[in-house]
Amino acid sequence: MSEPKKILIVEDNEDCRFILIHRLRKIGQFDIREAANGQEAIEAVRAEFPDLIFMDLRMPVMDGREVTKRIREMEGGDGIRIIALTGLVMAGDKQTALASGCDDYITKPVVDPDLVRQKVERWL
Repeated sequence: MSEPKKILIVEDNEDCRFILIHRLRKIGQFDIREAANGQEAIEAVRAEFPDLIFMDLRMPVMDGREVTKRIREMEGGDGIRIIALTGLVMAGDKQTALASGCDDYITKPVVDPDLVRQKVERWL
């Protein structure tokens, strides 16, 4: 039996983390980790590379774009799939997320369980 895939949720809003964790638990068995800010995210990735990261782009301490850049600079960091999370839905947000090194993009709040399933299935 294979180990469950590791997913790191990097989100400063506890309610948003809770919703996403709830969605992921409905999809399957994952080893879900949490980080409330960018510095915690870097520490979590250094401790153990996740298979997938849901990355809030706007956070205290260090924003998601900077965290993504630093992860990509780590040895092996280019192999981690990163899905950007943002509450701002403005023209160019998706392009900005992808340009910062994210592989995909979801707007918050993450209310569509099918969308989460599609993203997880695509990137894992």
